[in-house]
Amino acid sequence: MFDPEELERIRSAKEAWEEETLSPTLERFGERKETFTTDTGGGEVQRLYTPADVEDIDHEKDLGFPGEEPFTRGVYSTMHRGRLWTMRQYAGMGTARETNERFQYLIEQGSSGLSMAFDLPTQMGYDSDAEMAQGEVGRSGVAIDTLEDFETVFDGIPLDEVSTSMTINAPAPILLAMYVAIGDRQGVPREQLRGTVQNDILKEYVARNLFIYPPKPSMRLITDLFAFCAEETPKFNTISISGYHIREAGSTAAQEVAFTLGNGIEYVEAAIDAGLEVDEFAPQLSFFFNAHNNVFEEAAKFRAARRLWARLVDERFDAEKPASKQLRFHTQTGGSTLTAQQIENNVVRVAYQAMAAVLGGTQSLHTNGKDEALALPTEQSVRTALRTQQILAHESGVADTIDPLAGSYYVESLTDQIESEARELIEEVDERGGMLDAIESQWVQRQIQDVAYERQREIETGERVIVGVNEYIVDDQDPEIKLEEVSEADERRQRRRLQEVKSDRDDEAVDAALAHVRDAARGEENVLPPILEAVKAYATVQEISDVLREEFGEYKPEAV
Repeated sequence: MFDPEELERIRSAKEAWEEETLSPTLERFGERKETFTTDTGGGEVQRLYTPADVEDIDHEKDLGFPGEEPFTRGVYSTMHRGRLWTMRQYAGMGTARETNERFQYLIEQGSSGLSMAFDLPTQMGYDSDAEMAQGEVGRSGVAIDTLEDFETVFDGIPLDEVSTSMTINAPAPILLAMYVAIGDRQGVPREQLRGTVQNDILKEYVARNLFIYPPKPSMRLITDLFAFCAEETPKFNTISISGYHIREAGSTAAQEVAFTLGNGIEYVEAAIDAGLEVDEFAPQLSFFFNAHNNVFEEAAKFRAARRLWARLVDERFDAEKPASKQLRFHTQTGGSTLTAQQIENNVVRVAYQAMAAVLGGTQSLHTNGKDEALALPTEQSVRTALRTQQILAHESGVADTIDPLAGSYYVESLTDQIESEARELIEEVDERGGMLDAIESQWVQRQIQDVAYERQREIETGERVIVGVNEYIVDDQDPEIKLEEVSEADERRQRRRLQEVKSDRDDEAVDAALAHVRDAARGEENVLPPILEAVKAYATVQEISDVLREEFGEYKPEAV
């Protein structure tokens, strides 16, 4: 970007500034800290950045233009000037009826996409009347037992007009089948269905532990879903490869990028091994990242992830379609950054995190409610979170030009640094046999746990300031706030609802459909069509999951 003589002049000028202007000030006043680092400690932040810190950047090769490789500056040519990001608000409220009401409210308030949270039993493939489900029904999201619950959730919501994201992993084929079934009932052509199913089981083994089956059959379910959607629902994103939960578990920004893209590589390889062509399914891949508090590090992280994914897909898989190399991603603000103390501060945190995501070029965004450190968000806090996005879009100016931080010596240097660190980690994963082997050996988990331990130590010793928690503490308790609650009566109602569906359905049709699921699981037939048949017969989430448990087994990880 600069010729060698100009760079040398800049270096000399900086040295003169340090000696003549900076040194006297440092001698008199010093600085706030001896060393400054990014939010995740990814190297020291220099006092001042100049063109000399980005001298190796090649504009065409490393930055390019929006919509063109390597996509550093965005995956689409107009980015947010053409179409704003999809404003999603994560919602799942106890029962299907409550969730429908929240979805309707969000649409009325201007939300352009729905994001569906499921309760723990649903995520683990259990019905609401299972012994394992007691006390958890509807607590962390909506309870879904049968297609009848889905019919209630989407009552009055035309699927040809909304995009729906579903945070579901181990039972992803079942919940996707329910969504397709609702579209069929509404008469919506399958090729018009839009949304995302998370379907990212590898990060469950790493960060959340919401898995059911061992890794290999889990990967088979994922590639079956890829193949089904490529044929039937080409506008539906078949996977949301999630760094969000990796970051929530304590990773650095570079680890979030590396392990997320490493999982992406594993999924692409599995699909190719299953006989799919990379350009058939890769355009339907999507990613899911976290947005934390350091605005510049986060924006640089998103830019680095886009560039690195384009390069990895090009290097490893010889994809021909540009869309196969585009890293399109959803962002959610950082749940682990929210505090139960002085919860009004969370509104500010979420706003900065959302701004970082928009500056980094996100395709969709969820902003957390201020009270999510305590409970499911109230209607008021959800509205404030959505308004945060709308103010960003229409009042802040951050969406008016594409990649506005490009050319910043600091941001470009950070982008290079995060990409370099992430690539080194991916290469180490390769040496360990790939992500599947690195996860099964617990190596990935240990890398994240080491960082999480160090961050917690910094908070407890006061080295890392968390406003309202270890600094700027107030004596007065926070005012009493209304929290969303799921009652035991709600749980009892959900169980009665399930029993009514079971008593009204055609048991012979259910048995036949489950037998078809079993045969497909035992053989090589794609499991999605028989699962779709089963959900349309009102087989339950657990009944289908249990068939797969019997055929595939359950995963029992070794202790770390």
